[in-house]
Parts: sequence; C-alpha cells; structure tokens
Amino acid sequence: MRIGELAERAGTTTRTLRYYESRGLLAARRTENGYRTYDEGDLRLLQQIRTLQDFGFDLEETRPFVDCLRAGHPAGDACPASIAVYRRKVAELDGLIEQLQAVRAEVGAQLLRAEAELPHGPEPRCELGTERDTESAGTTEG
Repeated sequence: MRIGELAERAGTTTRTLRYYESRGLLAARRTENGYRTYDEGDLRLLQQIRTLQDFGFDLEETRPFVDCLRAGHPAGDACPASIAVYRRKVAELDGLIEQLQAVRAEVGAQLLRAEAELPHGPEPRCELGTERDTESAGTTEG
C-alpha cells in the first residue's frame, strides 16, 4: 500500500509517517517510480506506536516494541527490552500518582482551613433557597 492509504488506515497523517521514517521507526520500501510502499506489518508497527503513545509513552520509548515486532515476535512486548520500558513507565506513573496524592492532600487541607475561616461558614454550593431566588419566585406569581 502507498503512504496515503497507510496513513488513512492507521488514523494518522503522511507527514507523521515520514517523520517516523526519519526516526528509523518505519521503513519504507520504494517502487521503481519512487513511491513509498508498505505492508500489513507496517500497519501493525504503527498501531503499536499509537497505542503506546495513547498510554503516555514518548516516541523513543516505543522503539523496543517496534524492534520486537520487526524481529518477528507476535507482540511488541514479547522482548526483554520492551518489558524494561514497561517497568520504567510503571515506576514513573507511580511517582506521578504519589505527587498528585500529596498535592491533593495539601489542597484539601487548604480548602478545609479556608472554609473554617469564613465568617458564616462555607458558601452554599447552589443558589436554591437564597434571597434572590425567593424574590424572583415572588415576581413570577401574580
């Protein structure tokens, strides 16, 4: 298949495919007239790259998975190098989760402190039962 068809089937652009080619992640074969051609294996590589990027992997982190598929393995994560990338990503995500939990705890504590310092307690979360609603309800009767 040619580059336009591959891009369409992979849900990406021809520009992206050329970029992957320049980074060595995608290898195009050329026809006699110079057109790039690809096969189903290339589509599998692109699907692997896109899935990993959807999970937050950067492009370089996808390389071991692509290399694993190119080596003939049935899945991109069937190689030790891919497993190592998974381990690093899980550790990175665990660190981010810890940071977010710490920030969430701090913001929650600040919220409780701020609400406790309000002169009349926390503001209502909706406008039901406020003076303005009572006044407007009186004007619609009539």
